[in-house]
Amino acid sequence: MKTNSSTENHALRVKAQPIGIFETPIAYGELKDADEVMKELEVAIRKRKTTSTGLSRSNIGGWHSDTDMLDWGGQPAQKLAQTAINIAKRMSHFQDSSVADREWLVRMWANVTPAGGLNHLHSHPGNLWAAVLYIDMGYETEQESRNAGGSFYLEDPRFPMTAMRDTAFRMRGADGEPQQYQTEIQLQRGNLIVFPAWLRHGVRLYTGNRERISVAMNIDAVRKDVGR
Repeated sequence: MKTNSSTENHALRVKAQPIGIFETPIAYGELKDADEVMKELEVAIRKRKTTSTGLSRSNIGGWHSDTDMLDWGGQPAQKLAQTAINIAKRMSHFQDSSVADREWLVRMWANVTPAGGLNHLHSHPGNLWAAVLYIDMGYETEQESRNAGGSFYLEDPRFPMTAMRDTAFRMRGADGEPQQYQTEIQLQRGNLIVFPAWLRHGVRLYTGNRERISVAMNIDAVRKDVGR
């Protein structure tokens, strides 16, 4: 039986170029001129934390508020919700209607994470998009940021590499670089990320000196004429 090496000199020449398909769109950016809004959000969150025991969801060792922050977060929460909706609209297309023909809905909540806290891998079923805004990273210096952990990460939706026959295998993307089954994003204060709600994500173990504060959202859109 011939080995693979014996055929190396007999391969046909081919002009091949990798292409990327079935991409997963993710919006990632920094809010501009939003210091006052984020300060007001932080005040509202800390006040709510004193009166509410919170919920247990993907959070481990942290406080997860109820999901009606649009009610108690005031105008800053409304502004944040509309900002996230505007981004989601730009990344959305509907075969049977336009984004303007839909009513855009947001559920919002706050996360306060102390040292030892994390969010395990999860998704947000029943929604189109999810979003996260970081208000306070919990550290002051670059050195602290390197040691604090708490990275936000996303999992390749096609299938975790760890379940494959050879866990050392990686596919090369259109850019020629090997693709990892998880991607970490080093978010900073004022960073807003919007991603498909079905995309599994989590937060690594946080070990900073102060509490970290973030706001999360579920975004959905329904036909305005449904049920009429």
